[in-house]
Amino acid sequence: MSQLIEHGMDRRNKPATAANGAPITRIKSQDLFRQMRELEIDHGGRIYKLRLTQLNKLILTA
Repeated sequence: MSQLIEHGMDRRNKPATAANGAPITRIKSQDLFRQMRELEIDHGGRIYKLRLTQLNKLILTA
């Protein structure tokens, strides 16, 4: 059991890599939201809303 916990913690702390081995950029949600609970993302001309719930979960809607 402790191996699973250690493995999970290692995964959260290590930089992620894509399938091709390239590093994936990691951004802290607090840096995105900057004291707000919702933000809009323009992706290809379509607007998406990224929100923080009361339980501090993320929800992305179109």
